[in-house]
Amino acid sequence: MTKYLALAITTKYWRPGTEYLKEIEQALQGKVDNGDFVVVSEKALSTALGCIVDESGFEYGGNAKLIARVWMRLKWGYCFGFLCHFGRRLLRRVREYPVENGSRHKQVALQYAGLLQALMFGSEGGIDGSNLPFSYVSLPLKNAEALAGKIYGRIRCGLGKETTVVIVDTDKTYSFRNFHFTPRPKPMRGIHSKGGIIPYLAGRMLKLRKRPTPLAMSGCCLQAEEALKIANIADRARGPGSGATVWDMAARFKVATTLVTWEMLERVKHKPIVIVRRV
Repeated sequence: MTKYLALAITTKYWRPGTEYLKEIEQALQGKVDNGDFVVVSEKALSTALGCIVDESGFEYGGNAKLIARVWMRLKWGYCFGFLCHFGRRLLRRVREYPVENGSRHKQVALQYAGLLQALMFGSEGGIDGSNLPFSYVSLPLKNAEALAGKIYGRIRCGLGKETTVVIVDTDKTYSFRNFHFTPRPKPMRGIHSKGGIIPYLAGRMLKLRKRPTPLAMSGCCLQAEEALKIANIADRARGPGSGATVWDMAARFKVATTLVTWEMLERVKHKPIVIVRRV
């Protein structure tokens, strides 16, 4: 059985406009070696590239308000949440789902991801507000393959190392034997994505094995199972940053979810890069 070692690399918080290629090269200097897997967080890349939107500027419609007020509070708070094995604290939070800000969030989900994704509990279509300030949320990368190639080229040219770059999202992929599926759109080849809320419910209700989702890679071609294993190792080494959810993030800073600032986030250790090595 192949064994792996993981090293999470601490960097500054990547605000929009951060030169992420330069940051990655500097962070890996003297640490990366030939044959290593360099796992990079999609959220960090999306933020650095400015692939974020401010939900406070969105006007929500009746469908978004209905999802926030009724679907989230009742369906997820008392039915789906129980079937998906949510803990007591999470169930309480969902039952108190904010109508105003929640409606804006669901409007963004409807607009960018569609109805089946908007009906999900969170991270609808790869839209995520954790580790971001105020009312910002990140959008999924549209060109993950090209970005992985850019990072691979920068490491090869700048550091002279042959690596495999893997871009990973914390949204989960569920596995039933050798069949892997996820509610997250556009995962890597070998992982199936359809239905939004449906695969999420199936995976959670059946307590299937769940791991972060590899989106793209460059350097070598991995089978889905090994890519999932590497993504999971990297996720454990990285940790949740400022919090796994927007509620956790706000609780950490002891403010409302929309009052977290860039400066608060910069005080937390961020580990957008993880080196995973076969041993």
